Amino acid sequence: MENIVLGIIQGVTEWLPISSEGVLFIVKTNFFGATETTEIIKEALFLHLGTFFAALIYLRKDVIKILEVIFEYKQIHLDMNHGIISRLKFWAMSLFGEKLNRSSRKMFWFLFLTTLISGLIGIILLVLLGSAGDIIKTSGKLATAIVGILLLVTAFIQLKAKNTEGLRNAEDINSKDTLILGLMQGLAVLPGFSRSGFTISALLLRKFDNNFALKLSFLMSLPVVLAGNIGINLIGFSFTPDMLIQLLFSFIFGMLTIHVLLKFAHKVNFGYFVLVFGIITIIASLI
Repeated sequence: MENIVLGIIQGVTEWLPISSEGVLFIVKTNFFGATETTEIIKEALFLHLGTFFAALIYLRKDVIKILEVIFEYKQIHLDMNHGIISRLKFWAMSLFGEKLNRSSRKMFWFLFLTTLISGLIGIILLVLLGSAGDIIKTSGKLATAIVGILLLVTAFIQLKAKNTEGLRNAEDINSKDTLILGLMQGLAVLPGFSRSGFTISALLLRKFDNNFALKLSFLMSLPVVLAGNIGINLIGFSFTPDMLIQLLFSFIFGMLTIHVLLKFAHKVNFGYFVLVFGIITIIASLI
C-alpha cells in the first residue's frame, strides 16, 4: 500500500506548484514511520524516474525535434571536408530555415543552458546552505506565496485587458528567459521550493502561452531528473524490488496529470489559467 500511495503522490504533485519531495517527506514520516531524512530524500529523487519517463513518452514528439538539433550539428562536423561552404550553408539554414527548425534550435539551447545554470546554482546552494533546512523551508513558503500573488496580479491585468494576442512561444525565447528560468529551477533544490511551480510561474509571468509554459517546464525537468538519479546512484542508493511499484504508479499518474493539465491549459483563457495557477500556488505555500 505504501508503494502505491507514494507513487501516486509523486505522479500528481511533480507537475503542480507543490514541492513533491516535501509532500513525500510528510507522508513517509507521519504515516509510514520513516526517520532517515537523507534516505527519504534519495527515495524521492529516485521516484522522479517515474515522472521522467511519463514526460519523456508524453512529449516524445517535442523531445525528438529537440534531439534532431544535436544530429544536425553532428552532421556538420562529419562534413568538415566541405570546409567553409558547409558551415555557411548550415548557418544560413539556422537563420532562414523553417520556423519549426528555428523553434527546435531555440528549445535545445534553452534546455541545455538552463540545465547548466540550474545545476551550478543548485550545487552552490546545497554546499552553502545545507545546514539551514528549516529556515530555507520557511523562506521557500514565503517565496512561493509572493510568486502566487504576482501571478494573481498578472491574471487580473490580463483579464482586464481582455487581450490574449502577443503571447510568446518557442520562437520568442531569449537569453533573459534562459537566465531567469535557470535561476528558478536552481532554487528548487531547496526545501519548500517547487521546481514546477517556480518554472511555470516564471514562464507565465514572462507572458508565454499557458500551454507552452507547461510543456517547456515539463521538458526542463528531463535533464535535471536524469542527472539527479545518476548522482544518487553514484553515492550508493539502496534499491529494493518494491520500488518498481512506486515507479509504475508514479509513471501512470504522471502521464494522467500531464494530460489533464495540458488539456486544461489548451481550453482555458490565458488570464483565467494564470488566475487558477496563482490561487493553487498560494494554497501550496500554506501547506
